This record gives sequence, C-alpha cells and structure tokens, in this order.
Amino acid sequence: MNSFWNDRYSQEAYAYGTSPNQFLKEQLDLLPAGKALFVAEGEGRNAVYAASIGWQSFAFDSSEAAKNKALLLAYDKKVSINYEVADANDVEYEQAAMDLIVLIYAHFPESIRHNVHKRLLQFLRPGGRILIEGFHTSQLGKASGGPKDLSMLYTKEKIVEDFVGIQTQLLEEKSVVLEEGPYHNGEASVLRYIGIKL
Repeated sequence: MNSFWNDRYSQEAYAYGTSPNQFLKEQLDLLPAGKALFVAEGEGRNAVYAASIGWQSFAFDSSEAAKNKALLLAYDKKVSINYEVADANDVEYEQAAMDLIVLIYAHFPESIRHNVHKRLLQFLRPGGRILIEGFHTSQLGKASGGPKDLSMLYTKEKIVEDFVGIQTQLLEEKSVVLEEGPYHNGEASVLRYIGIKL
C-alpha cells in the first residue's frame, strides 16, 4: 500500500490539489488558532492552509513522497509545518496537546480503524475538536474517488462506535461536488463529523 501512495505522490501534479478541503476551511475560519494534527495528510494542502492562518500545523503520513510535496507546498506558501513520515498505529505526539485533530479522507482498514481513532484521541486536549470528512459507504462505485473496499468507507454507526465519550456537534451524510485535483473530482457521497472531547 505504501508503494501505491509513493507512486501517486511522486507525480508532478498535486493528487488532490493545493487548496484546502472546503469543509475544513469553513470550520478553521470559525475557530481560534491553536495546535492542529492532520492525519494521513498526504501532500499537505490542509496543514499548509491552517499554518497560513496562524495554526501550528502537525501532520503525518506513511509516504515519504507525500512529505516532500507537502514541504515544497509549505515553502511555496511561505509557512512552516511539522511533518513526520509515520504509521498511524505507532505515531507519537504529546498527550492532550492538540486543539484539533483533522482526518480529511483518511480511510483505514477495518481491522485497525477503531484502534487508530481511539489512539488519536490521546493527543487531543479536553475541549478540543476532532473533525472528519471522508467517503460514506454510498460512495462505492462512484468515479469521484475513495477506497474500493466497502469496509474502509464511513458510516454514522462507525463514528458513534469509534468516538465514545466524544460530544457530537455534527454528524451528517452529504452529497457534494468535489474539485480537489485529478483524483477527487465529481459528485461524491461524504460523511462529515465534528466532535468535542469532554
């Protein structure tokens, strides 16, 4: 799987564009800047945008090629981001240090998803937010992007199961039109979630 992502991110074009995800941008613009962790962040478009409006951006991905593109984008935008190449199963950050944890199209295999989500919450401070936009199960078969494995797609039930003890602010299924580079393009079925750690 890692070679798949390295190949995708080694292309000259940014696979998902250089502009931030629209849902994330709308939410960031409402929040006071703090520390944000971007999970499976790919080529850095979201972390770089957050840094450009005053956030301390921490990001990780399993792909070295993704990190290289992200740092190049940060350089181009004249901002600094903290980017690690790491696996979601064992990445380490300071406990309860993040104000926001962001998963934008961060899809994990069914076998590890629950544990990864639970683990990420350790890094979130009480009162901090977790924000997700990912493909819903009804995305399967659409050409606008996402995993081809149904078990890797989101449902409301999976979110509720994974984030026990998190106060839900928003949990919705939505049809959107994506314009995020060559690989996220067209009508898509997404799930959006915002939760607050109690």
